[in-house]
Formats: sequence, C-alpha cells, structure tokens
Amino acid sequence: MIPNVDLHTHSNISDGQVPPAEVVRLAARAGLAAVALTDHDTLDGLPEALEAGREEGIEVVPGCELSVVDGKKELHLLALWTRPGSLGLEGVLTGLRASREVRNRVILERLHTLGVSIDYDEVLDMAPGTVGRPHIARILVKRGLTRDYNGAFKKYLGRQGLAYAPKSELSLAQAVQILKAEGATVALAHPYLLGENGKALEELVRRYADLGVDAIEAYYTEHSVVKTREYLELARRLDLGVCGGSDFHGAIKPGIKVGVGRGKLAVPAAALEDLKARRRAKGLWV
Repeated sequence: MIPNVDLHTHSNISDGQVPPAEVVRLAARAGLAAVALTDHDTLDGLPEALEAGREEGIEVVPGCELSVVDGKKELHLLALWTRPGSLGLEGVLTGLRASREVRNRVILERLHTLGVSIDYDEVLDMAPGTVGRPHIARILVKRGLTRDYNGAFKKYLGRQGLAYAPKSELSLAQAVQILKAEGATVALAHPYLLGENGKALEELVRRYADLGVDAIEAYYTEHSVVKTREYLELARRLDLGVCGGSDFHGAIKPGIKVGVGRGKLAVPAAALEDLKARRRAKGLWV
C-alpha cells in the first residue's frame, strides 16, 4: 500500500500544542510518506521540523498558513514550499504577527469590560511563537468560563463573540502576489468554509485561480465524501492541483490526528507528486 500524506498541520509555534519535531514524529509513526508544517503567519518552526524529518526519514514540506480577505469573505491560504528564513516573506509575516498582537490586546480590554481579567503575559506564556485567539481561548477554558475551545470562540472570540476584534489582513490578491514571488505553491484551504457550492463556488475559485492560486484543499478533516468529490471535480475542470490535510493542532482540536483527521481522512501521495510535477514544470524547487 502506498503511504498517504498530510499537508496541513500546526505546531505550538502558532496555535497547536506540540512542538514541530513532535508533529513530524507523529506523522512518521502514522506511516505517512510526507507531512507539511503550516503554522499560522510564521516560518519559525520549519528548521526544527525539517531536522526531525531527516532524523525520522520522512519528507517534510515547509509551509505556512495565511488568513486573507476577498471582499467580505475571509479565507485561508496554504503556502507550500516556503523557504525558512526568506527575508521577503518573513517581513510580511512579521507585520501580520504585529497586527495579531494589537488585536489580542483589544480583545483582552473587551474581556476586561465583561469582568474577565487576563494579563497579556499570561497569554504570552501559552505559546513560544505566534500568539492569537486560540491561546486566549485556552485560558478561558482553563478558568471554566466556557466548556471548550469552540465555546470560547462562540461566546467571546469569534466574529459574533462578545469580545471579538478584527485584525488587519492581507487581501487575497496581495497574499498570492507575495507568495508567488517567493516561489510557493498557493492552495485554497478548507474550501467548505466559503459556504458556496455549485456554480457560485466554481466562479469564485476560477477567479482565485486567475489571481494565481495553484491548488485546492480537496481532502480535509471536515469535508464529507460528497464535498471531497465536488472539490476534486472542480480542480479537474479548472486544472488546479489538489492537496489535503488533517489541520492537526493537538488537544486544542480533540479527536483530530495527524494523517487521518477524525479517522477517515486519506490524502493520497499521488496528490503531492502531482503538485511537485506542476512545480517542476515551472522550474520551481521541490
């Protein structure tokens, strides 16, 4: 049997709960052929992940995940084959992390007005890297103010939450331009969150492809079999690459494991090989 791959995982360098090397070790134990580390707004975990890949004998695809906006829609992009230490991309990511810090402090101020006092140093202690809303959510759960991570977002931190605050974000067009200049493969992450299907979805993704998006994450933990088929067919019609992954975060997303998601996810290694072939055809490294 040909091993599968997982091209969407997170470590404690962003909002996951295990170190980059442990993410790679979990992928190796799962028998995967390759794993991508795609932390939010940072490349800082990639050197550790790549070293662990060499030790474990598993291919590690360096990447990251960016939140972007397209009009009123918020979506996420996976950037695969990013170079650790890339000065151009690092500069952009540094700006995004600074925006996150401003947002975090505004959220804490709003929580304070609701009678929930959290010191920013307590939030910083939750993560060695990028700090964001998930870390605040963990504190809310720890204090018993909400039952779980999802509840924290629903009541306090999500778009409709009592303490929600927006952050500055890149437009889709800006993000794609930056990532393509870095030689990354750009994929539309978890397309089910767009809330579109049929013709409306195709028109949307076609426009994304025209802007330079290379692939669509057809295989994903929360995608039904029907949705996966829809996205695979859409990729075929638009000549897009296909990727997929678990979106592993550790205990913060209970029940989701590297490689298999909630147990039924299977991202074929052939999808990774096709992405590599598309990159080679453009003279890009793999």
